[in-house]
Amino acid sequence: MRTTTVTIAAALLLGLTACSSGDDDPETKPTTPAAPSAPATSGPAEPSSGAPTDDGTAALEKAVKAYTNAYFGGEASTAHAMLSERCRKEINPLLFGETVRQAKKEYGPDHPATDVRAEVSGELARVSYKIEGLPKMDQSQQPWALEGGAWKYDAC
Repeated sequence: MRTTTVTIAAALLLGLTACSSGDDDPETKPTTPAAPSAPATSGPAEPSSGAPTDDGTAALEKAVKAYTNAYFGGEASTAHAMLSERCRKEINPLLFGETVRQAKKEYGPDHPATDVRAEVSGELARVSYKIEGLPKMDQSQQPWALEGGAWKYDAC
């Protein structure tokens, strides 16, 4: 019984960490920030030549939505694979899996990320977004990192 209680408590604590904005942890803040880009908009910016450009925010928004869907959908292996290399080293996959399963059980899978806004600075980004139906889980300035051409959740 004590082991189960400790495991559940640890899982819930990890859950709070996994969905936190990371603002209080200096390890999650970019160390060499450059001037941030404009927040993501509903469509790509159009330069004077008429050719669309993308500063990475479209791919980042897609990654945020995929991570959130996996997290609340109980897809532990998918969500864990979307963690940055640094976070995958810090977060025990079994404990993370239990946290994701608990999130699905407690909240259900239908909580997509909406109103995603990103400030991209090279290979680092800060993302703010809402969790539909769960305002207490809305995120502000959550760190993400570009690794191997893919955006990864970096708030561990």
